[in-house]
Amino acid sequence: MSTPNDPKDPEVLDPIDDLMITDAGGEDSQEERAHVSSSVRDIASRIPESLASIGRDISRTVERALSAKDDYVVAVKVSHDAQERLEQLVQAGVFRSRADAAAFLIDEGIKAQTALFERVSAKLSEIERLRAELRGMITKEG
Repeated sequence: MSTPNDPKDPEVLDPIDDLMITDAGGEDSQEERAHVSSSVRDIASRIPESLASIGRDISRTVERALSAKDDYVVAVKVSHDAQERLEQLVQAGVFRSRADAAAFLIDEGIKAQTALFERVSAKLSEIERLRAELRGMITKEG
């Protein structure tokens, strides 16, 4: 009995007729093959340029997002592994500096932990309410 993803039983795909060139053998068929072959080569030659363009677009978008924010300097200790990861992002040209890379990753981490920060905010509001209540008790007694 095999499972849908059983490596011993490879999936057999049906050919897609509209992507296949039939072997009719005429002059039109050879022209069509040459045209398709040329089109495929043309598309394949554009892939590296397209990928580089996508990388540049992502870098610019991240740069704009980071430069649009207020800048606060915070000194943090990071592990050796974290330092290497930040350096990789700089070497890849995604960020101009390790500080920019760290700022981006911190912001993304905060976004990913929205539920945690909502709970923290609720607890802080409760703490402030209790402090105000205590201050009120002290001023009434005094």
